[in-house]
Amino acid sequence: MQRRRDPVERAADESEDLYDISTWEPRSVTDRLAYSVYNGLNYGLRAIVLIVATAITLFVLVQPAVLVSEDPSIAVFFGLSIIPAAVLAAFIWYSDITTNEPLGVLVATFVLAVLFTAFAALVNSTVGLWVRAIPGIGTILFFYLIVGPVEETVKLLAVRVFAYRRDTFDAVIVGAVYGAVAGLGFAAIENATYIASTVAEIQAQSQTGLGPTAAATSITALRALVGPGHVIYSAIAGYYLGLAKFNPKYAGPLVVKGLLIAAFIHATYNVTVGIVPDLIAAVLPVGFGLAFLGYVIAYNLGAGYFLYRKLSRYRRHYRDVREDMAPAPRSELTEFEPPQR
Repeated sequence: MQRRRDPVERAADESEDLYDISTWEPRSVTDRLAYSVYNGLNYGLRAIVLIVATAITLFVLVQPAVLVSEDPSIAVFFGLSIIPAAVLAAFIWYSDITTNEPLGVLVATFVLAVLFTAFAALVNSTVGLWVRAIPGIGTILFFYLIVGPVEETVKLLAVRVFAYRRDTFDAVIVGAVYGAVAGLGFAAIENATYIASTVAEIQAQSQTGLGPTAAATSITALRALVGPGHVIYSAIAGYYLGLAKFNPKYAGPLVVKGLLIAAFIHATYNVTVGIVPDLIAAVLPVGFGLAFLGYVIAYNLGAGYFLYRKLSRYRRHYRDVREDMAPAPRSELTEFEPPQR
């Protein structure tokens, strides 16, 4: 967006010095001090946020680390739980028809999403207690007002604070790529904590007789189904973040629109997944497990189709633009052309 100029600056001659009148840059000692203090506070605040997020994340990962130290095979289940989400994120990355995104920025986005997940967990576990206590509609409000908006916001922040500022964020569709990677990071740590807590809980119930491996199998399969949803939701929000970058006049509304759509789809899944499979199993001659599996896959396919349409439309128009910009083919009859100088 072009910088707005004061009337004095617009009317003045370009050679006239308007420092501290209508323009400004660091010149004096006070100027440089103010500039340094601002940068210190700006970067210092970011550092504090990252330090706090890292501390909370390390605390959350204590239980998974202890379980892995006791039985290294548990780490395999952590990896298996994110394979479907990783495959989907790779597909969205492949859908980026513009350029290949730098590996370092992709990794940084993944790590930031892992760290920022701590903030979502903190809000969900504190504010969520109050909301869920509301009689009748507490759980529904919890998913629509807390879980959906908070989780999608922290995933989008993982893109906004770093990748969004890079020169490589050079197309709308890139936002969906980084959003998908953020969703993968979120799913990775969420799956690890869910699997670890489930295994620890079952181990504590000695009467079950289940070992860590047996205990991890069912929860890993469940988390593997949930992971792709995180990728899809944050890729949708990321796509609108890409639109916002190239439409600065409406950047705010576009970011909000993306978050509203992603949070709504996310929350609707959380609400319905506890209801619809039971209804399917009651109406159709199928067990709950098959009904649950079918519903989760169908829901992710529906949400994924919404994202796919946006990506495919962008790809189609990008190809059209590239074809229009391509140089016209040279004629085969070149013997009458003047020599090139």
